[in-house]
Order: sequence, then structure tokens, then C-alpha cells
Amino acid sequence: KSIIKEQNWNEKWEADFEPVVISHPITSKPFVYIRAGFHKVDNAFEYDIEVTPKMSFGTGHHATTYMMVANMSGIDFNNKSVIDFGTGTGVLAILAEKMGASEVLAIDNDEWSINNAMENITVNNCSAINILEAETIPAGNKAAIILANINLNIIKENIDAIKHAAKEGTIFLFSGIMLHDEESMISTLVDAHIVIKKVYKRENWLCILAHN
Repeated sequence: KSIIKEQNWNEKWEADFEPVVISHPITSKPFVYIRAGFHKVDNAFEYDIEVTPKMSFGTGHHATTYMMVANMSGIDFNNKSVIDFGTGTGVLAILAEKMGASEVLAIDNDEWSINNAMENITVNNCSAINILEAETIPAGNKAAIILANINLNIIKENIDAIKHAAKEGTIFLFSGIMLHDEESMISTLVDAHIVIKKVYKRENWLCILAHN
């Protein structure tokens, strides 16, 4: 047994939560600043996103979210429809709207994530994002850009739904895939007739840019 000294746990959490700084991978200019509500806005960045993660995944600290955000910089979201499959905190959906997306469908199967994403979407004054609690992408939904930061098994299980949700010329950005699963992921995309354009690597993780 040990007695834990009473302290301000919220203050400790704030002290430990560092904002995420993501530069444009080509120009190196300040691109996205992901922060908690107690951090000051940094106007040097093109996009400012306020996120309170609670029990959800997606603050930009992890290599997978970092790569997704960084590589969204090379995609034209202006007036495009987007599906964010496995939205977590909603950070990618929020960024997609800020980058000009006309409509975003943010999907997650976890109630905590849905509630957290709703809160973050409200805080960031987003109006084009629809939240859906679901295990997969429902039939009938189509998007010009599909973001999927989940994991290999869920992507494999839902590859048909992902493919059916794509319009002609849809851009895909996948992450949540470990380096040792690269061959399996590539095989999954090839079998689905999804064309791989670029594979990015950070730490032990992959991010794949593709199109149909």
C-alpha cells in the first residue's frame, strides 16, 4: 500500500498534455496546431484545432494520427464529400471541414468516441459534420475522400464497404497499420482494386495514400 498525496489532478493533466505541432511535409510551414482548451491559439498555424480527448483516440500525439493529419495537407478537400471511418475524437473530420469539405460523415462504433467527437465538433464551430455510431459504412453513402485511421483487421473486415462508399476517383488515406503488416495491407488493397500511390512510415506505423 502507498498513500497518494492529494493534488490537483486536472492541473497535472493539463501540465502533461502538450499541444501537437504538425508542419506541412513539403513546405515545412506551420500546418496544424492541435491543442487542449487551456492552450493559447497559435496564429502561425494554418489550422487550429481544439481537442479534449477524454476516452477517445486521436489527438495527433500518436504516429498514426500525426501521419494522417500531415498527409491530408496534400489533398484538395474544397467542396468535397468525406467519410472519416473510425473518427475517435473527430480530429480528422474537423480538419477536413476546416480544409473546405462540403460534408463529412464521421463514423465510430464506440459510444464514448461519438459523444467526445460531438463535443469537439461543437467547440470547433463545425457545421458540415454528421456523426454516426455504426460498425461499418452504411450502404448508400458515397464520398470523394475516405479517411480510415483504424487498424489492419478492421480495414480488412470493412474493405468491401469502404470500396462501395467510393466514387470514381476517390482518394483514400489509411493508417493504424503496423510496419510488419505492410504486405498484408497492400495485398488487401490490391485485391480490392484500390491503387496505392504512396506509403508513408513513422516510428512503427504506416500511412497509405491511394485512389480507385
